[in-house]
Amino acid sequence: MSTYTERLWPAPWLFLATALVIPASLLVFVPINFTVGIVVAIMLYTGCCAGLLLSAPRIEVTETEFIAGRARLPLSAVGAASAYSGEEAVMERGQRLDSRAWLLLRGWVQPVVRVNVEDAADPTPYWLVSTRHPESVVAALESAKATL
Repeated sequence: MSTYTERLWPAPWLFLATALVIPASLLVFVPINFTVGIVVAIMLYTGCCAGLLLSAPRIEVTETEFIAGRARLPLSAVGAASAYSGEEAVMERGQRLDSRAWLLLRGWVQPVVRVNVEDAADPTPYWLVSTRHPESVVAALESAKATL
């Protein structure tokens, strides 16, 4: 049972940006065959959109673990969690970033959550995860850890 779930869906502007594959493919294939050009353009754009949707990671806090994409962190290894947005999020993703940190960042989601890893055997000091609702993730982690 999860206490928090979020899917990092792509921003609408990404679908518009990937639409540029349509004129590009038409430029290449229409001189060869008009029908083939139209079909290839539609298939490429559909493939790009499907790729964006299928690659959207899930953020979840359950009763036993924190899940970010394919990675799982047991709540027993979760340390302090903090939420960042605005300029602070930019600093966390840039100048303050530790190269050993585990990252799940999406360029179209600015806020991040930093979750410290409290496992002496793990060389990763913390996870930095994009989320649209950083305060909710921190609250869910604190609530789930309190019930352990």
